[in-house]
Amino acid sequence: MAALADIAPDFATYLIEFPFGDIYARPGLDLRAREIATIAALTAMGNAAPQLKIHVQAGLNVGLSRAEITEVIMQMAVYAGFPAALNGLFAAKAVFDACPTRGESQPV
Repeated sequence: MAALADIAPDFATYLIEFPFGDIYARPGLDLRAREIATIAALTAMGNAAPQLKIHVQAGLNVGLSRAEITEVIMQMAVYAGFPAALNGLFAAKAVFDACPTRGESQPV
C-alpha cells in the first residue's frame, strides 16, 4: 500500500478492501481453500510472481504445507502449461528459501 500512496492511494485501499473485506470474508470456503484457489489462479496467469509469493506465504500462514503448495502449482502445468508452472515453482521456492522451516511439518 505504501508503494501506491503517492500515485494511487484509492487503488491501494480498493486492493485491500475488496478482496479481503468482501471476498475472503464470504462464507462457503475457509481461508485454506481460498489460498489454494488463489495460488492456482496466480500460477495459471504465469506473470504474477510478486502476488504469487504473497499468497504462497499466506498459504503457509493458514496451514498449507510446502508439499501441498508445490502440488497445487504442479497441477497447473496441465491447465496453464509448463512455463506458468515453472514460474510458479520458482516463486514458491523463493518464499520457502526465505523461511527454511515454514510449512515442512504439515502432512499432505
